[in-house]
Amino acid sequence: MNKYRTHTCGDLTKKNKNSDVILSGWINKRRDHGNLLFIDLRDNYGITQCVIDKNNKYFKELEKLQLESVINVKGKVVERSSDTINSDIQTGDVEVLLISYSLLGECKELPMPVFSDQEYSEEIRLKYRFLDLRRKKIHENIILRSKVISFIRKKMSELDFHEFQTPILTSSSPEGARDFLVPSRLNPGKFYALPQAPQQFKQLIMVSGFDKYFQIAPCFRDEDARADRSPGEFYQLDLEMSFVEQEDIFKVVENLMTDLFKRFSKSKLLFEKFPKISFSDSMLKYGTDKPDLRNSLIIKDVTEIFKRDDVNFDIFKKLVTKGSIVRCIVTKNTYNKPRSFFDNLDKWAKNEGSSGLAYFSIENKDKINAKGPVGKFFSKESLKELMKITDAEVGDSIFFACNKQNEVEKFLSIARDKIAKDLNLINYDSFAFCWIVDYPMFELDEKTNKIIFSHNPFSMPQGDINKINYQEPLSIKAYQYDIVCNGIELSSGAIRNHIPDLMYKLFSIAGYSEHDVNEKFSGMINALSFGAPPHGGIAPGIDRIVMLLANEKNIREVTMFPMNQNAQDLMMNAPSEISENQLKELKIKISEK
Repeated sequence: MNKYRTHTCGDLTKKNKNSDVILSGWINKRRDHGNLLFIDLRDNYGITQCVIDKNNKYFKELEKLQLESVINVKGKVVERSSDTINSDIQTGDVEVLLISYSLLGECKELPMPVFSDQEYSEEIRLKYRFLDLRRKKIHENIILRSKVISFIRKKMSELDFHEFQTPILTSSSPEGARDFLVPSRLNPGKFYALPQAPQQFKQLIMVSGFDKYFQIAPCFRDEDARADRSPGEFYQLDLEMSFVEQEDIFKVVENLMTDLFKRFSKSKLLFEKFPKISFSDSMLKYGTDKPDLRNSLIIKDVTEIFKRDDVNFDIFKKLVTKGSIVRCIVTKNTYNKPRSFFDNLDKWAKNEGSSGLAYFSIENKDKINAKGPVGKFFSKESLKELMKITDAEVGDSIFFACNKQNEVEKFLSIARDKIAKDLNLINYDSFAFCWIVDYPMFELDEKTNKIIFSHNPFSMPQGDINKINYQEPLSIKAYQYDIVCNGIELSSGAIRNHIPDLMYKLFSIAGYSEHDVNEKFSGMINALSFGAPPHGGIAPGIDRIVMLLANEKNIREVTMFPMNQNAQDLMMNAPSEISENQLKELKIKISEK
């Protein structure tokens, strides 16, 4: 018999009545009723209530013991009376009459309580992360993460994928985010880089003849923290397939995500066949390439209306003549909303840095009319045309924004979310997946006015590669795609460019010479020259998947040992200074601050 326990703290039921048991765990809570002391004993599996009578010689010791001390108890299982049953815990029908105990690990004064999910500062939570992880909600999140990863591994194996590990020490990448660099002791003055992603390695695996690869891959990027991105490191489901088209990738990922979210959430999947939305349509309809499709509001372009002679909204008309555009959002049946609803949205818009949110509501007394601050600037005929373009009806309201295209998209994207929340249009108990497809291969850099890759430089362009118009690079679309759920981008992917000559041509448009490509991507370009299959892949983020399933807003809540916003590990004091001897071994000298 194990001396520490015969059962876990989540095992005991009425079937164990009158059994002698041994339990071990942490003192989660304690309630002193004078003659009786109730102790909630917690381990990884659950909570069991233990009871000790004041006549027991251990009563006073247990009465004074600090919460979160680790104890071992021996006792007898008894059934609770009907009025003391606790239906909130698995063991709530029984309790253990404590006979004896031993102290396994004493706890000193706690910097934060463990038995509640009360919010504490990031600094306290991360410095004492081992305590934070004992708390019920975050403990369950981390177990959920483990189960999700196990499910993914099993599912990928069923889909005939093989798991391979790629190097952690590799070469620096000239594309993407900043690398984390590791000095080489055996090669003084040279550095490894931790991989931002196994991108080149997984393509090389395809060139090596392995048909289906996956990995729960650690990735390292020296980026600033965000709510949905940890600074430093994160994990992704990295996968790659040979002899595939875009639809083959979609089929695998949809199969996986559908089964995964059905298994680990009770929330509804709005689409089992994920909608495909072109990048241009997504930017037009939602103002973003990360649309939340739980929100039914659609953005419409109404620039042409403001070129009409019978529209006298001069502020917008002048901006339109200078190259601005006008887009709008229609809200259904909001004519009777109180004035405060509209005023609050206008105030919100100004706080967001906009000049406001122009609007009117459509009413029909004897004839079509627009009620609101800017309604007077529209003729009856222009209103009818506007209603036709926007599918607006009598009783609806229309909100307008006018600016340069990227500014309008950015503003109306957040306005769309704000309005939907205010009108309670979002079904939060659901998941809405979609694919964003047909990304442009290139874009114009706003600062330099030079052509740069818009997404992934290793992607295959769409269409007949022998008929690509290299003279109009901004018209070239790529086989690039993002998978998005509830407004969160889970991953980007692409069908890869496996043809060296084509890669040289595309890189030359972005300003890379053939020498540059050979030098910066030597391993890749060399491998592709020895018979490479058509291939493609994607890499959904594990952290973001678990965030969605756990209904958490911050990635810290689903990461076991995250860093803080400044990329510091407060618990282990990393990053830290290193000794002079270590620096000498690495042939490194640190400059004066």
